[in-house]
Amino acid sequence: MANSFSLGIRRIWQELSAMQSPGFYWVNIDRQNDANLFCRQIIAAQEENSQLALICSGNQIDTLLATPLSPAIKKFPLYSLPEKKAALLHLADDLMRELKPSNRLLILLAHASLWQTFTSDELRNWAAQLGQWLHQRQCTLVILSHGSGVSKLKGQLAAEHRILNGLASLQGLQGSAQYLVHWWSTANGINANQLFTLTEGPEGWQGADDSNQPSPTPERNDESLCLAEQRILEGAPPLSASWQLFENNTKLMQRGMLTIAATLIFALYQSDEIDELAHQIHSLRRSRGDGLKIVVREMSASLRYSDERLLLACGANLIVPHVAPLSNFLTMLEGIQGQRLSRHIPEDIDNLLAGLRPLQLKGYLPLEEFSRAVTSLMENTLLPEDGKGVMVALRPAPGLSARQSMTLCHLRRFGDIMTVAQNRLFLFLSTCRINDLDTALKFVFRLPVGEAFSNRVVWHQDVDIIDKIRLLRQHIEFSLPTSKLPSAAVTTHAVETEHQTERREPIPFTLMSLGQEEQP
Repeated sequence: MANSFSLGIRRIWQELSAMQSPGFYWVNIDRQNDANLFCRQIIAAQEENSQLALICSGNQIDTLLATPLSPAIKKFPLYSLPEKKAALLHLADDLMRELKPSNRLLILLAHASLWQTFTSDELRNWAAQLGQWLHQRQCTLVILSHGSGVSKLKGQLAAEHRILNGLASLQGLQGSAQYLVHWWSTANGINANQLFTLTEGPEGWQGADDSNQPSPTPERNDESLCLAEQRILEGAPPLSASWQLFENNTKLMQRGMLTIAATLIFALYQSDEIDELAHQIHSLRRSRGDGLKIVVREMSASLRYSDERLLLACGANLIVPHVAPLSNFLTMLEGIQGQRLSRHIPEDIDNLLAGLRPLQLKGYLPLEEFSRAVTSLMENTLLPEDGKGVMVALRPAPGLSARQSMTLCHLRRFGDIMTVAQNRLFLFLSTCRINDLDTALKFVFRLPVGEAFSNRVVWHQDVDIIDKIRLLRQHIEFSLPTSKLPSAAVTTHAVETEHQTERREPIPFTLMSLGQEEQP
């Protein structure tokens, strides 16, 4: 009977590469290729007389067998797990019926999406029941989950140390990987919060030359520690011994994973970095708790109101605008010391992104579609009241029709839409604040708004926007002809009816020269 099984990771602490029997371990891996390599090295690391079983979801067995495996693969059975929630729920029953395992190592290689429909309570109950069954059968199970969805699993499993004997994460980097051991227990004791850099060797993952010792465990009194991206201080050296500067946001995040109350300062240079930064902040906040002080300093004009709300919803304490000088920035840092975040941070960032960026439309829409899109946005409860956007009605200057004025308008952001009705150009600027309207219109129009349009009306409160949309819908219904037309034709008729009635035909005049007599 085996007392332990090996993960096969070389050049790290032996107790972090061992799994006790019975035991229940879980490793979340970002990329499938890295998960396949991890699985192969576990198989190769077992002794010749070890009893094993491999369970793969979907067609992953074919992918795994595409690369030669250890001869030990011939000594244990392979099973394919259907990619269904019911298959996971009946995993123990199926294994008892087919295998009746005892004193055996079970390896489950599966995509993280298999658990996407599990709530936190369902996942906890499933893991607890499976852990009891493993103890009864004196077996060890290691789950290698990979792909999109591992971040959600990390958050759901972060507090299950009473059920899981070990939880770890493998994050692929350029030419290496970061192996974070959240906790790992064996018969010899328990280790927690250890970070390794692993490289890919001929026998699988192994510790890098400079990381045969794990990173230090989190400091329990790190409240005075300040970790920052190196350009945050605008070329100045670290302000004191408690300041540490890092080359980029990724390295800053990796170091931040070992803190519990430090101040972390991220740099934001371009708008296309926002989504990645949001994921980093969300992961830190969900993993390290509410004691961290997370700050984002905008290094150039790149943040919109909706982006600020997204970063705050992911767990940031403070966002410093790019116009704030260094002295003011340092004063703001002093103001958040001693704070603890009290806001709830959702565990699934994908739902958060979908809720805060619901309108994936931009540019011109027919009036009916415009009304429907704005109404759906107004009904979104995740967005703040009276903060969902601004609607503007612009009347073109004399000699310019509303449709002609659309050529002056360039909407680049998702959520910014326009339509034409009542000889006016209607704009809806999503998540735009009323005090930022003039600035936004300067970016939207090529010509000054005051020259292209004779007047404008603005609605920024939800109730006013909804009321105006209701009136526009009535305009559509009033403009419908008696015979029923296709929807596209109906919309066009509603928009153009007034244009046709207001169009003026030129009348020719003959001018007489001075002294010319009128012909009889």
